[in-house]
Amino acid sequence: MTVTDLSANPNPASTPAPPRTTVRKVTGARVLRSEWAKFWSLRSTWITLGVAVFLLVLFGTIAAHTYSPDAVGGGGRPGPGGDSGDSDAVSLALTGVTFASLAMGVLGVLLSAGEYTTGMIRSTLTAVPRRLPVLWTKAAVIGPVALVLTAVGVLAAFEFGAPGLDGTDIALSLGDDGVLRSLAGAGLYLALVAVFGVALGMLIRSSAGAIAALVGILLILPGLASLLPDSWNDTLSPYFPSNAGQAVYALHQSSGSLSPGAGLAVFAGWVALALVGAAGRLISTDA
Repeated sequence: MTVTDLSANPNPASTPAPPRTTVRKVTGARVLRSEWAKFWSLRSTWITLGVAVFLLVLFGTIAAHTYSPDAVGGGGRPGPGGDSGDSDAVSLALTGVTFASLAMGVLGVLLSAGEYTTGMIRSTLTAVPRRLPVLWTKAAVIGPVALVLTAVGVLAAFEFGAPGLDGTDIALSLGDDGVLRSLAGAGLYLALVAVFGVALGMLIRSSAGAIAALVGILLILPGLASLLPDSWNDTLSPYFPSNAGQAVYALHQSSGSLSPGAGLAVFAGWVALALVGAAGRLISTDA
């Protein structure tokens, strides 16, 4: 005779079912929240954003308070684009834009290429198998943050520098024609540079390589254009990324440069081209 011992579980029907695992659908909003959390959890985010705003305020304030109308042949200091033409209160306030653009571009590179360096990209793409939302949400996170903080930075630089220009011919106020448009344009340009850094980082997949490409495109490429014949240089130079970007926030349009609207369209086109390249590589190659 067989005896069944039910002492361990006298009532098998009452055995609790194993807990159910809730599987949540991957949505754009959830990917965005994830990228937002990762963005602010990085110490480099706080440092780089702080450096960018600090450089904007520091260089803009110093340029305004040390302005001399007798410098550069009576035209003051060169503007942010390196032109030796007449300065104005806006161009002095935006003296630090070039330095801040490097900081914002590097931040974008670290946000994307940094995951390839640490290997975290494998976990990210496992959680988001469609891949492309990762790129779009990284751009969507860094763009608005960069826009708001850098716009505050250039506004502070303008306001802090204004007392140093009191009584000069180039003094301006926020209510003057084009001033707010130029300051907002600088913030928009820096936000696009940050997105450009994200695209380069995802495209090149190396922090060092993407930062080198960023510096080469924004700073070195316009200098190399001077080696071209004058006719080629005059035709192509306005369409280089940094030159088009400078047209976005220039208070006065110089001869041969693009209008603010055209400059924004050209630079946004460069950013879009980089994003398309990054998207193509993201979906066609392994991490």
